[in-house]
Amino acid sequence: MRFPFKLPDEREFDVVGFGLNAVDHLIVVPEYPAFDTKVHLLEHAQGAGGQTASAMVALQRLGLKTAYAGRFGSDEAGRFGLAAIRDEGVNLDYAETIGGARNQIAFIIIDVRSGERTIIWDRDERLSYKAAEAPVEMPARGRVLHLDAHDPHACAVLAHAAREAGTIVSADIDNIYEGLPELLPLIDILISSAEFPHRLTGIIDGRAALVEIKARYGCALVGMTLGARGALVYHEGNFIESHAFDVPGGCRDTTGAGDAFHAGLLYGLLSGEEIEQSLRLANATAALKCRELGARTSLPTQAELDEFSR
Repeated sequence: MRFPFKLPDEREFDVVGFGLNAVDHLIVVPEYPAFDTKVHLLEHAQGAGGQTASAMVALQRLGLKTAYAGRFGSDEAGRFGLAAIRDEGVNLDYAETIGGARNQIAFIIIDVRSGERTIIWDRDERLSYKAAEAPVEMPARGRVLHLDAHDPHACAVLAHAAREAGTIVSADIDNIYEGLPELLPLIDILISSAEFPHRLTGIIDGRAALVEIKARYGCALVGMTLGARGALVYHEGNFIESHAFDVPGGCRDTTGAGDAFHAGLLYGLLSGEEIEQSLRLANATAALKCRELGARTSLPTQAELDEFSR
């Protein structure tokens, strides 16, 4: 089944991203600790993460041209995160360092038995964007604009600019934020976390919730990631299920798997693939990410993805 829109012709970038970056402290434990106990960690690593930043790095590794707009703190973590994304070759024309601000950080507790994680995070309010601060020139430079909706009013400004430029808008949303009703009708590809459709609509059944989102907001393609069960998309009255891949060597860390999924999906779209194959590529990218510890450090290359998804 074909995607229900036409991509613009050649642009400076394949995908431009606006949203979060973070520095993650990954802590592997034998099992998630019970309250008021101590547990000896098995492994600790610091890595660069964040929904949109990680997706741009993944797409860059898959051979596409990307740019990232977001704010970094002026602290050591901010310098680390900025250097990590710069070293991957992502364009940073619209990235900013905010003097005196702390970079977003996360402490991620990973259960070694499954790779599943619990996230404890903090974001300095000075890193947020107001609507008037959104880099409105950016969407016209890409064929796709990818958002994570953490600053919904600014995201809506960029989505409007994308519509005017003929740029396709993709979003990775996992929670309810003030201003979402303004943004959602401007999104072409809305693939959310499994919990988001229920949170948004109040409908428990996932399929019925996707139908309601499509009817209410008109997004061209709506769907949700389902972890180890793959993904589900609703399009033209049909549900498309795509099963997950087994992780080579077993799952070590699911952190960033959703970011990798979105990168694989957009890679398929921009490569001219149909929806079903793009979802297959998305699931393969997510599985390859889960084989190692770390958000960006374990993202696959184009050669690895092509070999794995054959």
